[in-house]
Amino acid sequence: MATATGLAAVKQRKVFCLGFHKTGTTSLGVALDMLGYRVSGAFGVNGPDIAEHVVEQALKRATDFDAFQDNPWPILYRELDAAFPGSKFILLLRDADAWIQSQVKHFGQRETPMRRWIYGDEHGCPAGNEAVYLRCYQTHNQSVLTYFSQRPDDLLVLNLAEGEGWQALCAFLDEPVPAAPFPHANTASKRKKRNFLAS
Repeated sequence: MATATGLAAVKQRKVFCLGFHKTGTTSLGVALDMLGYRVSGAFGVNGPDIAEHVVEQALKRATDFDAFQDNPWPILYRELDAAFPGSKFILLLRDADAWIQSQVKHFGQRETPMRRWIYGDEHGCPAGNEAVYLRCYQTHNQSVLTYFSQRPDDLLVLNLAEGEGWQALCAFLDEPVPAAPFPHANTASKRKKRNFLAS
């Protein structure tokens, strides 16, 4: 579990991952941790009142960390941009068919308040709601691209599944490229428990 009082120095600007879950958010979180960012992961996934308090909770939480990945951070990019000017944003993309297959495989029919907030009250799980999830995923990605269309220096678009990683990320954040390989989610799950705050 991460804390806001670790050895990492406080970064001068915040980094928000706007990619939906199952696009490589864990891998990006580990990478940012390796670069010295204090990373916060998901929160409020099972909170019954998350829809009513998510913005307030996110803004409060964001003061204690440098980088943010997983839900609900992607949904709040407008509020976060307004609250933390000068921040950097990273949109993780993944092939839509591979993304929805991963959603169904990992979450199936398990409903959460977070997914009901994101995808609609009647669509709290991906299984059986694939079309709704895909539409939301694609709409979100396009909305982010449109929002930052006049600010190319503030948004990095990455597709980790296609091999993008350290070079683009470090150039975007003006950080040195680590000697270690870029992390992958399948091997980072154990580190996630240590590095990131979970719901």
